[in-house]
Amino acid sequence: MIELQLDFFQYDFMRTALAAGLAASVLCGIIGIYVILNKIVFISDGIAHAAFGGIGLGYFLGFDPLVFGIGSAILTALGIGVISHRARVSEDTAIGVFMATGMALGVMLLTLSQGYARDLYGYLFGNILAVTGSDVLMISILTAIILVLVYLLYKEFLILSFDPIYGEAIGLPVQGLRLLLLTMVAFSVVVLIKIVGIIMVIALLTIPGAISRQHMKGLPAIMAGSIFLGAVFVTIGLLISYMLDVPSGATIILTAALVFFLSTIASR
Repeated sequence: MIELQLDFFQYDFMRTALAAGLAASVLCGIIGIYVILNKIVFISDGIAHAAFGGIGLGYFLGFDPLVFGIGSAILTALGIGVISHRARVSEDTAIGVFMATGMALGVMLLTLSQGYARDLYGYLFGNILAVTGSDVLMISILTAIILVLVYLLYKEFLILSFDPIYGEAIGLPVQGLRLLLLTMVAFSVVVLIKIVGIIMVIALLTIPGAISRQHMKGLPAIMAGSIFLGAVFVTIGLLISYMLDVPSGATIILTAALVFFLSTIASR
């Protein structure tokens, strides 16, 4: 086992992948809890799928697809938040419309693009081994920004998550806070797309938090447990994928899912 670990860390791309995964674990541990508490899991899934439209536009125009994916994710998050609040449209309907539109637009633009979209599989199913040093830096900076926002608005997000009606009564800008939270989720989703892909992004965002919530009490403790579990899942998933030569993103998610089912049985 020690020889395997030494062999594992001798490659630069494996060390970079692990660094990206650990940084993303912190991001998931913070944002994932708010996603669960505010019951916006499927909004996050809709944002991830709608980001595919921006990725397709990036390929079509010949620019970095991830940059356009970020823009698409943010517009989708704000669009779902505004439409479900102001228009006579239910939230799940808005999610479905944005999700379908984004995926259809992405497929159409990729079809019209010249050349082969070589990173398409990675965006759909993730490829943490292809993460670069600049990606790790971007994830780390985004994580730091999210941590600062959560620290500064901790009480406000707490009220938003547990009693938004009370928040409105005391004068909090509840809708503005919700849109800010959705924007934070959008950034997080795009970062996770590089690691586990659009198809599985929602799992890494919610499973560690769901397990931690089963056994921890108090929001800070739940977040800390979620961060720790995310780091463990990423590390074990990378080791298993390295040993068996299987896709790393899927291995990370399957590891997390197995622990979730075992935790659910134990917590009963």
